[in-house]
Amino acid sequence: MPTNEAGSNRRPSGERAHQSNDAPHTPIVFTRHNRPLHALWLESQIWFSARDLGRLIGRHLESHALRKLDPDQTRTLSLLYNGEIQPTVMISESAVYMTLVHHFIPENRSLRRWLTHEVIAVMRDERADHDTHAPSLSLLRWANLSLSMLHWQSEPWIRLRDVPEILTHPHLAQSGRRPLPSRWRQFVGKLIGR
Repeated sequence: MPTNEAGSNRRPSGERAHQSNDAPHTPIVFTRHNRPLHALWLESQIWFSARDLGRLIGRHLESHALRKLDPDQTRTLSLLYNGEIQPTVMISESAVYMTLVHHFIPENRSLRRWLTHEVIAVMRDERADHDTHAPSLSLLRWANLSLSMLHWQSEPWIRLRDVPEILTHPHLAQSGRRPLPSRWRQFVGKLIGR
């Protein structure tokens, strides 16, 4: 856990939470609709790149939008961003949800679900003490594809609804073959009785 100059984990009462830390941080990069979302676990919280979140919701989150947040919901950190160390404005998990509510559009519902059930779940599971008998989530990152993976009983599992996305991915497509989605949907339909 980062400490202040006095060696304490507490901030002095006058110090604002959004001041920059000098050490560069390496984020985990999640991908949604070919757009990155840089996330970082810091001080028992998940922090997200404000610029990336803005791209995902179709808004430029400039200083005016960020001023609406409380001081403890935003900070500037040195982040390894696209191969370079850059000062990056990061917002906390609570700030992400406030931003989604404030800039509401119907697509934000699925974005919130993705953040809650995949991104945040993966970040928390990677930080938790792993019990080999308990299921845990991780992220499969491969060829611009990001999928949640469940590890259980020493086996990796993916959701059934993610299989068509994997099978139709351009890196798996074989030249001259018909795409698999229609055959896959027929098989799953028979399997579940539709």
